[in-house]
Amino acid sequence: MGQSLVRNYIHIVFSTKYREALIHPPYEEELHNYLGSICNALECPVIKVGGYTDHVHILCILSKKIALIKLQPLVSPAKATASLISVDRLAIYLWA
Repeated sequence: MGQSLVRNYIHIVFSTKYREALIHPPYEEELHNYLGSICNALECPVIKVGGYTDHVHILCILSKKIALIKLQPLVSPAKATASLISVDRLAIYLWA
């Protein structure tokens, strides 16, 4: 019997609350690394994390061990941390 191989690429985008320009260096890279580590911990290999001062993009491959509907709330700070995120030396970000 044959096998099916599937790779689902997922593009997640979210913005700061009111699209305020809150994401600036040097915290930008640290935030992107943090979000990438969440995806990697969920066995969804990250291809690229980036964005601008008011939004973030995550491109990753969906793991066969997690449903799509469960991925975004785990990654998106809006859902995962009740609209606030503070990581080590990062400033507090508000998410829409």
